[in-house]
Formats: sequence, structure tokens, C-alpha cells
Amino acid sequence: MNIPTSIAVQSYDLARNAAAPAPKAGATPRAEAAFGAQMASFTETLRQADTAATSSMVSGANPHALVEAVAATELAVETAIAVRNKVVEAYLEILRMPV
Repeated sequence: MNIPTSIAVQSYDLARNAAAPAPKAGATPRAEAAFGAQMASFTETLRQADTAATSSMVSGANPHALVEAVAATELAVETAIAVRNKVVEAYLEILRMPV
């Protein structure tokens, strides 16, 4: 019996999708999705701060907007550092567990 690889891959993909649990209506988002959304927000905050800084330096735009953008960036970076520290702390705690 000779089964072409492409048919086997398609069949496997269909079976995997059919066996995957369906998301429940109103369910909380998975951790990966929530983390991805937060990283996108972090990236957007940095991009806005960069745009505000550039426009303030080049065209003499509102300095108040620059201060707000810098403060938002500082908060976003501090939050990212806090999350990183918690992840490292959890990893080290897992390493300390007896096997």
C-alpha cells in the first residue's frame, strides 16, 4: 500500500483539527493569547513614544506629549522587567524542586 505523503499530511491535519477541543463561548483567553496581547501593547507604547520623541525633536511639537510618552514608556518597561523577574523567579523555583 503506497500512500502519498501529501495525502497523509492532509489527513493528519484534518484529524488533529477535528480532535482539538472547541473554545467555549465566553471563556477566558489562553495565557499565550493574553501574553501576546500585552507584548503587542508594549510594542505599540514604545512605538508611540519613539514617534512623539522624533516629532518633538524635529518639529518642536508639544513637549507635554513627549513627557507623557516617556512616562508611559517608563511604566511599560518597568512592567516588562517585573514580568521577566517573576518568570525567572518561577523558573528558579522549579529548578529547586526535588526530583
